[in-house]
Amino acid sequence: MISAHLLIMYVTALVVVFALPGPDMALVLQTSIGRGARNGFAAAVGLGLSRATHVTLSACGVAALLRNAPWLYEVVRYGGAIYLAWVAVQIFRSPMFALPSSGVQTDEDGALRTAFVKGLFTNLLNPKALLFCSVLLPQFVRPEAGPVAWQMVELGVVLVALGACFDAVYAIGAARIAGWVRAHPLAQSVQRWTFSAALIGFALRLSLD
Repeated sequence: MISAHLLIMYVTALVVVFALPGPDMALVLQTSIGRGARNGFAAAVGLGLSRATHVTLSACGVAALLRNAPWLYEVVRYGGAIYLAWVAVQIFRSPMFALPSSGVQTDEDGALRTAFVKGLFTNLLNPKALLFCSVLLPQFVRPEAGPVAWQMVELGVVLVALGACFDAVYAIGAARIAGWVRAHPLAQSVQRWTFSAALIGFALRLSLD
């Protein structure tokens, strides 16, 4: 069992990380503004599954493999950068809004699946997210406090749960301003350009770092 002191330190570190702008935040915000809160939540579910996968892979030592196999890290890194750039292009080319209230008929189930997949791969193809888990989690594991595997499970659950809370706040907040954005064509153009440029920027940073 992790001590309360360590848990507070761990949660504080995660809050700082999740509050910083990144591709995950940009995707949830743009999806919620353009498609509504349900699609934003679908993207958040994909992100949560990806984070859980990263925690599991870190516990299994896959992150160490990436560190010791530079070519594999580069493959995943460039693959993630290309995917982020592709998502940015899709955002830029998408219709202004496809919310039910706009009168446009949409395939809701298909839109939810698309949002989920984008959330999943946006985070899953980011090797830095995997390495982050492999570096952060062991710092809060204490062998004398009990089984290491159980402590990793606790830390992983907290990470996924806290990330989901932040994503939910972003999704709800973005969905609330969607009506205002929908009523202002210039704001619609600005948000598309902003989120597309942000994802392109994250893609470039991922490929160049």
